[in-house]
Amino acid sequence: MTLPVALSGSDVIGQAKTGTGKTLGFGLPLLERVTVPADVEAGRAKPEQLTDAPQALVVVPTRELCTQVTNDLLTAGKVRNVRVLAIYGGRAYEPQVEALKKGVDVIVGTPGRLLDLAGQRKLDLSHIRGLVLDEADEMLDLGFLPDVERIITMLPAKRQTMLFSATMPGAVISLARRYMSQPTHINATSPDDEGTTVKNTVQHVYRAHNMDKPEMLARILQAEGRGLAMIFCRTKRTAADIAEQLEKRGFASGAVHGDLGQGAREQALRAFRNGKVDVLVCTDVAARGIDVEGVTHVVNYQSPEDEKTYLHRIGRTGRAGAKGTAITLVDWDDIPRWQLINKALDLKFPDPPETYSTSAHLFEELGIPAGTKGVLPRAERTRAGLRAEEVEDLGETGGRGRKAAAAPAREEREPRT
Repeated sequence: MTLPVALSGSDVIGQAKTGTGKTLGFGLPLLERVTVPADVEAGRAKPEQLTDAPQALVVVPTRELCTQVTNDLLTAGKVRNVRVLAIYGGRAYEPQVEALKKGVDVIVGTPGRLLDLAGQRKLDLSHIRGLVLDEADEMLDLGFLPDVERIITMLPAKRQTMLFSATMPGAVISLARRYMSQPTHINATSPDDEGTTVKNTVQHVYRAHNMDKPEMLARILQAEGRGLAMIFCRTKRTAADIAEQLEKRGFASGAVHGDLGQGAREQALRAFRNGKVDVLVCTDVAARGIDVEGVTHVVNYQSPEDEKTYLHRIGRTGRAGAKGTAITLVDWDDIPRWQLINKALDLKFPDPPETYSTSAHLFEELGIPAGTKGVLPRAERTRAGLRAEEVEDLGETGGRGRKAAAAPAREEREPRT
C-alpha cells in the first residue's frame, strides 16, 4: 500500500507492525531518490547530480534493526551498486569514518552515533533527499525523539520524509506535524491488532518451579515441528546462565544481552539467522528490533514486565501469516504480575496450571514426544553451533566482544542478596 504513494515523492506516515514487509515499502522509493553512476551511464541522470555525500537517511532505534535494514537495502540496491552504510554505537569509529570518506549513498543509523558523527563534521547531511524514521514509537520509548528532532534540523528542508510506527502516540503525531509536508497516512494494521495478541500464535501459560524450569525448557525445545526458538529472560544473568545450560544439554544456542559486546551479539544473531544455532536466549532490551524468519517457538522463561513487553516477545513468532507457539513459564512470585498482564490483554490464563517437566499435559499440549528427557540426543545435534560463526573485530575493548563498560540502565539487573 505504501509503495505507490512513496514512489510519487509524497511524504508518508505508515502505521505497520514489524514483520509486515515495510522495509521494501520505504526502501525501494528511497533508493529511487539516490543518484549513482549507473544512472548517468543509462542516461537517467546528469553527472553533476552525483555526490559522495549521503543522499538518503534511515533512522532506526536499535543496532539490530540497523543491521537488518542495511542488509535489505544492500540487496535491493545491488543491481545499481548503491553504497549503504550502517552507523551505530558499540563499534569503532574509524571504519565508519573511513567509509564516509570513500563515499556513501544511503546511511542507516541509530540517533546517538548519527549525532556524534554529524557533530564532529564527519557526516555530511546537507545532501539528504529522502528521510525515513522507522519504528518511531520504539524511538519514543527509548527516549530518542529529541535526538531525532536535532537530526532533522540538520537536513535540507526540501526532501521526502517517511515515518513508520506500529502505534501513533501523541509525541509521534506531533513530530509528524512539525516536520512532514501534507503526509499521506497509510494504516496497514488490523483493528484487531490493537491491544491484542497475534492471531496466528497459539499461547500456553504454565505455573512453574524455578528449579525445574531448565529441565522443562530443554524438553519444550524438543517439541515436534520446532524450528528456530527465542527464549526471553528479564535479566542478563539469567539469559547468560540459560544459554550456558542449554549448550551443556546439547542444544546449539546463542545469547544476546547487555553484558555482551556488539561483536558477540552480532555473532549470535548471524549464527541464529543462518541456522548454525537454532535457539537464541535474549533479554528484552537486547532483542528490540530483531526480526528473523522461521521462529516457530517463543518461550518466556521469566514473566514479562508488562503487557506491552509480552506482546513484543510473542510477536517474534506467528509473523507474516506463519503459525507460531508462545509459551510462558510463570514463577510463583510472578503470579500477581502475570495476572495483571492477563487482565490487560483479556487472555484466558488468570490461574496457570501448576506444571512440571514430567507433567503429562505439558507433553500433550506442546507435542513433546513421550520419553523425552532434558538432554538433546547426540544423534539430533546436527547444528554447527555458535563457535562455527566468527566474531567480527569491531574495535571494542575487552576480549571476544565482551563489554568493558557498564550495562545499559534500562536492562533489569538481578537484585542484590
